[in-house]
Amino acid sequence: MSNPTESVVNNKEKHQFEVVNGSQVSKLVYQMRGEDMIDLVHTEVPEDLSGQGIGKSLVTAALEYARDNGLMAIPSCPFVASYVQRHPEWNDVVAEL
Repeated sequence: MSNPTESVVNNKEKHQFEVVNGSQVSKLVYQMRGEDMIDLVHTEVPEDLSGQGIGKSLVTAALEYARDNGLMAIPSCPFVASYVQRHPEWNDVVAEL
C-alpha cells in the first residue's frame, strides 16, 4: 500500500472512517455536532495491525474530510488529540477543547 490514506473510507451510515484489512476493520468513530463540527470520538485498530500507521491514516483522512467540507474537528479521542498536538499544520481545522 503506497498511500494508506487512499484506502480509508468514510462509512457515513456507521459514522466512522475505516480501513478494511481482510476481516479486520480499523476505525475512527465520529459524531456530527450541528452543521459545522465533527467530533472525532474513538480510534480503534486491531492489535496485530498496530504500528503500521493505520491510526495516523484514519486521523489524517478525518481531518482532510473536515477541511474539505468546512468543518471544525473536535479531538475527543486521546489518539487524535495527541496527533494534532504533534502536527500543528492541522490547527486551522481543529476546535479547541
